[in-house]
Amino acid sequence: MRVAPLAALLLAGCATTPPAPTTLAESVTARGETVPVGTSRADAADDPAIWRNAANPSASLIVATDKKSGLWVYGLDGRQRDFVRAGLVNNVDLREHGGRIVVAASDRSDLANARVVLFTLDGTTGKLTHAGQRQAGVGEAYGLCMGIIGTRLYAFVVIKDGTIRQVDLDTGQTVRTMKLATQSEGCVVDDRTATLFVGEENVGIWRFDAKPGGDTAPAPVAKVDGRLLVADVEGLAIAPVGADGGWLVASSQGDNAYQLFRLPDFAPAGRFRVVAGRYGATSETDGIEVALGDFGPAFPGGLMVAQDGDNAPAAQNFKLMAWDDVKAALGL
Repeated sequence: MRVAPLAALLLAGCATTPPAPTTLAESVTARGETVPVGTSRADAADDPAIWRNAANPSASLIVATDKKSGLWVYGLDGRQRDFVRAGLVNNVDLREHGGRIVVAASDRSDLANARVVLFTLDGTTGKLTHAGQRQAGVGEAYGLCMGIIGTRLYAFVVIKDGTIRQVDLDTGQTVRTMKLATQSEGCVVDDRTATLFVGEENVGIWRFDAKPGGDTAPAPVAKVDGRLLVADVEGLAIAPVGADGGWLVASSQGDNAYQLFRLPDFAPAGRFRVVAGRYGATSETDGIEVALGDFGPAFPGGLMVAQDGDNAPAAQNFKLMAWDDVKAALGL
């Protein structure tokens, strides 16, 4: 933890109004970036997902949304492997299930009726193939994450008003509904513990039992406090270690930072920013993803991908960070 300079503390003590919240963070630089998404002059790039190629880690893939047009597939060199037109897809996630790499995205093309669009990813060619869709009830399909609970594959669709629907992707059935009070989007499932985490943008992070027969009441994880989390809370990711350890990572969009919470007790574990180095800094980040393990020489201990909301003069893109660099910066 850093200590504020003495002069700043003295000034704060004499102020007649409370000082502005501090948003201290360590610094990390990106080791790579993707080519920009195809939609320029717009808030278009949004959310990434990572597939780790266990047989050839350097050949792992990133699937990411251009929410104005479709899905991009990138290699770890940042180059395009594929693009498919898929409508107004906002969030994306993937899981290996049933011998396939299943990709799901929230489709906002119809604001009155939520929909999940499905694809399969070819790990060798990097090509996406349409695999149908699932209806997810009324409302705007905003956030989305996937989880394997038992042997079943589920999509958790976060409607913009805070409603969350759990959809069995095999049957297309909505098995239950949960609710937060206000606008929500980012979510992630910890498959190890069957826990769903959801970000209520101006309020904080909540957790739910992700089992289809589990309690639908939310439990608080962390509040938007202007210090650890600065509104909006956006992307969420899990960096898993062991049976239930590791970290929950959140995009603190309001101050261009990323906050870590230790698992399983949710104690604050440090925060950082991606600053300019060989590649640019990140700002106004929406979606993030983290995957641990070997990803080749550039990312030997794991990979973090974060959407960059300002990649001027080019269109928005995604920055690639080594998880080893994050751990070193935070002393983890």
